[in-house]
Amino acid sequence: MRNGIPESGTGAKALEGVRVIDAATLFAGPLAATILGDFGAEVIKIEHPERGDPVRDHGHSKDGHGLWWKIVGRNKKAITLNLKTDGGRDVMLDLVRTADVLIENFRPGTLERWGLSPEVLHEANPDLVIARVTGFGQFGPYSNRPGFGTLAESMSGFAAITGQPDGPPTLPPFGLADGITALTTANAVLTALYHRQAHGGGGQVLDLAIIEPILSLIGPQATVYDQLGIMQERTGNRSANNAPRNTYKTADDKWVAISTSAQSIAERVMRLVGHPEVIDEPWFASGKGRAEHGDLLDRYVGDWIAERDLDTVVEAFEKAEAAVAPIYDISQIFEDPQYRALDTITTVEDPDLGPLRMTNVMWRMSETPGSIEWSGRSQGADTDEILAELGYGEDARKQLRDRGAI
Repeated sequence: MRNGIPESGTGAKALEGVRVIDAATLFAGPLAATILGDFGAEVIKIEHPERGDPVRDHGHSKDGHGLWWKIVGRNKKAITLNLKTDGGRDVMLDLVRTADVLIENFRPGTLERWGLSPEVLHEANPDLVIARVTGFGQFGPYSNRPGFGTLAESMSGFAAITGQPDGPPTLPPFGLADGITALTTANAVLTALYHRQAHGGGGQVLDLAIIEPILSLIGPQATVYDQLGIMQERTGNRSANNAPRNTYKTADDKWVAISTSAQSIAERVMRLVGHPEVIDEPWFASGKGRAEHGDLLDRYVGDWIAERDLDTVVEAFEKAEAAVAPIYDISQIFEDPQYRALDTITTVEDPDLGPLRMTNVMWRMSETPGSIEWSGRSQGADTDEILAELGYGEDARKQLRDRGAI
């Protein structure tokens, strides 16, 4: 086992031989590159020689080392490059000639101003897949606005349907839209690479707007509104599509969540909590009907759970084959036996901090497993190695440094 992943596969990694240039900052673009790097792509992280990726300073740090960077920067070779300079542009074009993928998130028109438009990049490498990740896309009236995940969570309708019915719209306390866009970007890159490989296609430009992927995941709102004129409202922890579905407090002041999306599960829950009579009610036969009687079902379920401690509740639900989960904080995730069995929180040896716990690769593959080879490296740690590979000797690298290009 390596980082919880069986090593019984072919020995090759799924994306071995794919070179990715990560020229993005903060979250959506860099996380997409991290995902590709986890499965064997060689990822070269480009940062400005002075500023670096802002994620290095985001959130908590230890001994001067940003902990978020250790995760987002894992499996990446770190180089510095000032793309605004002629020397930086020349190095970038040399690097592009060796690459398969470029991920960038500059505002539309920025690369063009630097003489690095997709046309110029494709002239250097016609097979290059260019993923452009921005808040609002490459065209349209908002395209030049600065865009962050928070704006996407707001404009996508997510915040409007999140929170209590009598409370304000609610934003997530983490980069939800960025994370969704990162997964989408990685998928888009793989789709383009497959087309190139399987169908003899060349490179292409991928336009990822952060406001769009999250909109695709909030359900059938667009079609429901189009056909019925209905707008989804905030329902707190309840669902408009089924019930009981909520969070419930146990006798020992813990919390659990249950879901009854399947009719059979809803029936098992009501038998378990001592109210099988409601199963025969006509309204109970559909999720929407149950949702319309959410107050009653929540009272039955909540009263039963409130009289029992967490372990008793979970054991009873599991015995009844009903869906339940304790509401964990991160310390409980560390101790949970299922997460431990999956090695979801794995240990990586870090040169700065020693043993470092972080989330593992996102999925397991039997023949070409992913792995975490190293955590986020110091800024520019691999600049000399990569430039030497491109043919830049020691004197040439010194000149580039003197000119502020690297």
